[in-house]
Amino acid sequence: MKIYNPHPNPGLKESDFQKISQNGFGDGYNAYPYSYAWFKNHLYIGTGRANLCLLKFAMPFVKIDVWPVDCPHQNYTPEFEHHAAKGEIWRYNPITKIWQRVYQAPLITNNEGIEYSRYLGFRSMVVFQGTSDLEPALYVATWTRSKSSGTEILRSEDGLNFTLTPPLTFKTNSENLPFNAIRVLVPFKNKLYTAPTGSAKGNVNIAWSSLIYETKDPSSGEWECVNEPGFETIEEVAVIYDMEVWGDYLYVGTAGINGFQIWRTLGEGKKPYHWEKIIDKGAGRGALNQGIVSMKAFKGALYVGTGIQNGGYDQRFNVGPAAAEIIRINPDLSYDIIVGNTRNGKQPLSGLTAGFHNYFSGYIWRMEIHNNWLYVGTMDWSIILRFTNLMEKPKRISQILAGANIDDFLELYGGCELWRTYDGENWVAVTKRGFGNPYNYGFRTILSTPHGLFVGTANPFGPKVAVRKSKLWEWEYQDNPDGGLEIWREKKPVE
Repeated sequence: MKIYNPHPNPGLKESDFQKISQNGFGDGYNAYPYSYAWFKNHLYIGTGRANLCLLKFAMPFVKIDVWPVDCPHQNYTPEFEHHAAKGEIWRYNPITKIWQRVYQAPLITNNEGIEYSRYLGFRSMVVFQGTSDLEPALYVATWTRSKSSGTEILRSEDGLNFTLTPPLTFKTNSENLPFNAIRVLVPFKNKLYTAPTGSAKGNVNIAWSSLIYETKDPSSGEWECVNEPGFETIEEVAVIYDMEVWGDYLYVGTAGINGFQIWRTLGEGKKPYHWEKIIDKGAGRGALNQGIVSMKAFKGALYVGTGIQNGGYDQRFNVGPAAAEIIRINPDLSYDIIVGNTRNGKQPLSGLTAGFHNYFSGYIWRMEIHNNWLYVGTMDWSIILRFTNLMEKPKRISQILAGANIDDFLELYGGCELWRTYDGENWVAVTKRGFGNPYNYGFRTILSTPHGLFVGTANPFGPKVAVRKSKLWEWEYQDNPDGGLEIWREKKPVE
């Protein structure tokens, strides 16, 4: 670990942030600030809604002793569709400090006569100028219902009016399930790249595919596959989570049962392009580094954050629970463990073990550069302890709690963490408690803008959360003023 030298740019601390929106923009169903962009002098946020209710009904293999939130209506019932399932896009004017909802998913009717929300949420957005765009436009990737025909992309020229691009012509995956989500849109060498992330039947984060697509003109709906169908077998590459441009190459991070892989391409020549594998098998950690959740090029290296789906414990494939790591890829394509566990002769250069010394940090969820600092946000699932019968849980959790009252433990340690580094090896915590709200269990949005740094927390614990009635195992659902996503802003940005 390098010796830390003070410098004139100290970075941000917790007191440098102010909350500019809470309780899901006034609607606790707005749980995740999934996507974000700076477009026409506004901050844009695309939401995901009622995530825990969707999880309850779509993924029965996920077990929680008391379901954390009230889910009075099953998916596809009119009540759920009209009130909980319609994804939204909001924008913020940093000068007037006014929020405005600019889009809400419409209701449509399928061939069976079932009315449902067209989009559950918006998992990615990007500003890009295609060949037919007169100027840069805002493109938004959708998360659609399993009963739909597949994921779609919205386009806006002014940030107020959104139109649907022509249907995407993605190939089906090995399970013959329609792709219903896109998690990443990345510009590279005047083209836009993406990869299907989710598929039907509850596979929110598994496409059973490793297909990568590019287009010069996303408004045309014409996308072309640029890799061989499958870098490896499905067991090795079940999905592509994230992409990042570093130097002349496009890097992609995968997820698979045996751990992540990282591949790169120049994106030139005859298609499919030549791809080179840089790392596999979770950088020596195997399935405990199941996937690459975030990537960021920073000061001559590529930083990648890992995670295990469903918050750090994949109950479907029995992986975890385990905390996430940060791996650094160097210019010579060697790699270092920056935050993580010692193995194969490599020690974490930061001196911090997996999860920044936090067993509950299941993802390194977002990374962003702001004023020459790298900011990293985690997902922390410790709030689930409140809804867990700990008498039957692993000894490791009992050792962590050491007899402490759960509420006292969460008051001290609950909530996601935000860290920063100037050199990649020395790290400083900005907040280790979700800005004081234990229901803020993940930093899903971090965006540097001309008006300062904005961060958004994932918080699906609304509108009503389970509250224990007494010392007995009896519960009731009550309104949760601390539920719903929150957006925080740097207090003194340059106006």
